[in-house]
Amino acid sequence: MSTIVFLHAHPDDEASQTSGTMARAVDEGHRVVLVVATNGEHGTAPEDLAPGETVAQRRRRELTASAEVIGLHRVEWLGYADSGMSGWEQNAHERAFATADVEQAARRVAAVLEEEGADVLVGYDWHGGYGHPDHVQVHRVALAAAGLASRTPRRLESTMNRDAMRELTLLARAAGQEVFDPDAPMDDGNPMGTPAAELHWRVDVRDLVERKRAALACHASQTSDVGMMLAMPPEVFAAAFGFEHFIEPGCAPGMVQGWPFAADPGS
Repeated sequence: MSTIVFLHAHPDDEASQTSGTMARAVDEGHRVVLVVATNGEHGTAPEDLAPGETVAQRRRRELTASAEVIGLHRVEWLGYADSGMSGWEQNAHERAFATADVEQAARRVAAVLEEEGADVLVGYDWHGGYGHPDHVQVHRVALAAAGLASRTPRRLESTMNRDAMRELTLLARAAGQEVFDPDAPMDDGNPMGTPAAELHWRVDVRDLVERKRAALACHASQTSDVGMMLAMPPEVFAAAFGFEHFIEPGCAPGMVQGWPFAADPGS
């Protein structure tokens, strides 16, 4: 069995992006560790915050609940400030993750890799999926952390399949629904996700979709993003979230539908 460390930018990213893969890995006996870069301060502020309670405190509690649903063995917080979207004044916060010293942050992630004897580190693609400054920084930090570890872990990059998303949006529009365009410029001016031709792994998590939905539901305060996902009819949610995609730098071209952590990964 392997020890797999996932580095995510904000609370709820673990649920929306990789919770199916994480849950399957846990179920198969792998040790699964989550490192969260920021406290998610700039997420939606829920109306039911208790006196003195902060958004960051609420989101930490929500992530703890999500981790329990997924079955994670350890959650480690780096404690950086949420940088907000490109151009926000929060980009300049002294603790903003997006402008943190990459080597310093990477050393903290590498320390987790060392403690865990990690076999695999999962970060994000080069533009963080949709260009969010903190997501882009996750890519940089994961790349640097893998190089700092005394035993270089295998490295995967979580992303979205742009071609599959395009097909889903076309179907949604045909049904009269308003949806975003994955080919339109996102936060950094690039389209969302990665073309299928550049992907290496398509992981089928359709049998874990309800667990993924439950993990997302733990982040109930985030009504704009998570709320939109949870409002999807079950069949639409399954179509949108039933597969998780990864790039594995150094792999031969071509997307394989399989399980990256099997003795025979193509199985």
